[in-house]
Amino acid sequence: MQLGRKGWNNVIIFSMLIMIFFLNGLHKNIGNDETQAQLQPLLPPQSFVLTLKFIDQKIERIGTSWRTTALHKNVPLSWQGSEQQLSELVYLWQNTALMTTTPDALDMNKPLSVATFELAGEPLSWVYLLFEANGQYYLFDKTSQRLLLLDLTTAKQLFPSFTFS
Repeated sequence: MQLGRKGWNNVIIFSMLIMIFFLNGLHKNIGNDETQAQLQPLLPPQSFVLTLKFIDQKIERIGTSWRTTALHKNVPLSWQGSEQQLSELVYLWQNTALMTTTPDALDMNKPLSVATFELAGEPLSWVYLLFEANGQYYLFDKTSQRLLLLDLTTAKQLFPSFTFS
């Protein structure tokens, strides 16, 4: 094959680019086991929560404090916390980290409860679905398509308005 100086330069440049892409992708895959469970925070770091909605109520930031309102008229709230309890609930959501898991015969069509967050600077809401299967509780993050494992105590803390059986 007879190539001129320009041709050989192009061959060298493209072969170096291919090597860079190959090695870049290779180092990310070495030691990275996708099936391994990882501890992950529920909300993005440094997120600023504007509202938190459950099935029956909406908790919203008013200045530096919080207030809760019923989403359905003439239906009393199943849980109505003080301003401090509302602040602690939002703080708990911001600072809880759970283990990722894979679904085991989980019916994704029947969530027990739903929590929806509006975060400052985020165009879409963050939605979390609570599921129960075989005595174990799961939290599905619709935004990042993660399934997280949680215990009953944490589930009760994150979803205070839901009645667990």
